[in-house]
Amino acid sequence: MKKILLKRWLAPLICSALFAGTATAATSWDMPTPYGDGVHHTQNVRQFAEDVKSATNGELVITVHSGASLFKHPEIHRAVRSGQVNIGEMLMALLGNQDPLFKVDNIPFLASDFASAKKLWQVSRPHVEKSLAKDGLMLLYAIPWPPQGFYTKSAVASVEDFAGMKMRAYSPTTSRLAVLLKASPTTVQTPEIPQAFSTGIIDAMVTSPTTGVSSQAWDFVGHYTDTQAWIPKNMVFVNARAFKRLPAAVQDALLAAAAKAEARGWEIAESETVEKTATLKAQGMQVSSPADRFKSELREIGRVMSDEWAQEAGATGTEILKAMQ
Repeated sequence: MKKILLKRWLAPLICSALFAGTATAATSWDMPTPYGDGVHHTQNVRQFAEDVKSATNGELVITVHSGASLFKHPEIHRAVRSGQVNIGEMLMALLGNQDPLFKVDNIPFLASDFASAKKLWQVSRPHVEKSLAKDGLMLLYAIPWPPQGFYTKSAVASVEDFAGMKMRAYSPTTSRLAVLLKASPTTVQTPEIPQAFSTGIIDAMVTSPTTGVSSQAWDFVGHYTDTQAWIPKNMVFVNARAFKRLPAAVQDALLAAAAKAEARGWEIAESETVEKTATLKAQGMQVSSPADRFKSELREIGRVMSDEWAQEAGATGTEILKAMQ
């Protein structure tokens, strides 16, 4: 009889304890990212995840799956939108076919230094957030890559030198650039670059010093022309419903960690530019500034692409370009 009474007395306490444990249980999010652990974007993401865990006392734990190990790069947007995962990172320009607004930081020479790139982001960010919101997504932060340059087997002095080349493209805008250079664009994601070069799928690419180093471009090409043509960005975003399900204090901590990650990421990108360009030289690549003729031709291509983008982006595009003048 005493055992029965004891069980009846303990039952509500046990249920209460279980409920309390459930209420404070940690929320776990999987986060797919497209780049390897040696890339500064991934390093920044991992620090961001640590900051979130620390600031929330473990109430929100973000597990980073780098190197496209969970979802391939082009699949990450859909995975977060559909709720397969709650958070992800991707190159903003990869969504250019969905909304031309996402192409804005791929327009050659619209913003080719970090000061102008930061201004472009300040001007375009509200529009990016609005576009993502249509898909039920919420922007957390965006950070840049180093400025983009050309990797080729031999030195290039003009647009004519690109005729017939098979050039890697990583976004709709870089595909268009290849066409204007009279090269053949081929979509190749970052982890696939070494194989694409070694099998002859591509023989040139336009990308950052960071990607040049991570893909060990010196094994396949000998020249890097440091055009500093544009500064693309990666963005980190969440499923808006998943964000709203978080307790208010956790939401605030997540947003604070995101602001910290963005500030840190912009600083890292600038030092990354110097460091990785030096690494290219140290590995024996010929690093050079573009010849005057080539620079002039690229600027003309930039004007063509800017005009095309403005027509495609409509009033929003005109507003952004006007703010950048």
